[in-house]
Amino acid sequence: MQDDPPSFDSEPADPAAAASTSAPPRRRRGIYLLPNLFTTGALFAGFYAIVAAINGRFEAAAMAIAVAGVLDGMDGRIARLTNTQSDFGAQYDSLSDMVSFGVAPALVMYEWGLRELGKLGFVVAFMYAAGAALRLARFNTQVGVADKRYFQGLPSPSAAMLMGSLVWFGDTIDGRGAGLMMLAALLVTISAALLMVSNLRYYSFKELDPHGPVPFVAILAVVAVFVLVSIEPASVLLFGFGGYAASGVVETLKQRRRRRAERRRESRMGPPPTH
Repeated sequence: MQDDPPSFDSEPADPAAAASTSAPPRRRRGIYLLPNLFTTGALFAGFYAIVAAINGRFEAAAMAIAVAGVLDGMDGRIARLTNTQSDFGAQYDSLSDMVSFGVAPALVMYEWGLRELGKLGFVVAFMYAAGAALRLARFNTQVGVADKRYFQGLPSPSAAMLMGSLVWFGDTIDGRGAGLMMLAALLVTISAALLMVSNLRYYSFKELDPHGPVPFVAILAVVAVFVLVSIEPASVLLFGFGGYAASGVVETLKQRRRRRAERRRESRMGPPPTH
């Protein structure tokens, strides 16, 4: 995505400076070619995924969704690095996301594993598309006020990658039409739709500094990920994005347990003495 919520971690002492830093950065009104090329590429990949699924080429459709996710992750970074953020780019990116991560995954999953379920499959596929639209609309209204360290609800690109990786994995093992894979398609689609519109917090990884030094083990981990993806991309992507989808639930449960422990501690200590 091309525009992310700014951070408000520090407050300057000067009120005038505070007023200037608290306002979101003003985007330019022009149209810039470089970041919008990546957005157009993501849009094309999403459209290609729809056409491929209609023609029964589900592995190609799932790969196209993965390509759209990569391009979508690059356009915003390119815009920030080249200082070419604009209102047009933000709106174009949101519309592209709706096609690539809302409509395309829903139709691909419907054609692959939900069509045989009849009206139920149609309703579930639409539920995912509607969830993606609601998720994107909420994100757009929270730009400038949300904590950039976390996403509220499962991001639509991650939900789309989860859907696409399941289709890719099922097509690899020739599991289309099998009862177990149809059940998995149903559960994953419903879960992805609900997680997108939930209030669960997902780590955004935006605090990672790509320009800073990293331990040598981190380089080895990156190499290992590339090797695993090249060997068995469908399984690795399904496991990775499935784990990320579950991380929001785990993090929320940890926070609730921590708050309950704090309330119990405060109740044991009693109210503060009054003088």
